[in-house]
Amino acid sequence: MPDVKMIVNGKPVSGSVEGRTLLVEFIRNNLHLTGTHVGCDTSQCGACAIHVDGKLVKACTMFALEANNREVATIEGQANNDGSLNFIQQAFKDHHGLQCGFCTPGMVMATADLLKTNSKPTEHEIRDHLEGNICRCTGYHNIVKAILAASGQDVSRIAAE
Repeated sequence: MPDVKMIVNGKPVSGSVEGRTLLVEFIRNNLHLTGTHVGCDTSQCGACAIHVDGKLVKACTMFALEANNREVATIEGQANNDGSLNFIQQAFKDHHGLQCGFCTPGMVMATADLLKTNSKPTEHEIRDHLEGNICRCTGYHNIVKAILAASGQDVSRIAAE
């Protein structure tokens, strides 16, 4: 089996994988980073969203070997250095942007991607960016509020649903 090497959340990792091993499987099974969830295996739900070389990708659509010699960021790498929640995670907590939590890692990773290029997104831009992330619990209202809060915007302008 071929070896794969990558930087995951700032740390070098390696392992032997079959050519058909998905990146999400390598992350969860080999690295034991289980925050990246497998929701559909068909690129529909976004629960497996991570960053590869700074770009948002669905880890169920990429082979582990495709990430060879690349930088990967997962939800586990989003916390502050002291282990406390980062500003996006804290906003999700403060504004109840989660219920069961299954989609939350992918939502947080998608939010980080959005805020990297659009520091003050509108509600429409947020909803458009999250199009590839499915939440079966919240109806997205509080997720949008959390993202607005994470971007430093006034969440009171979003009408209660």
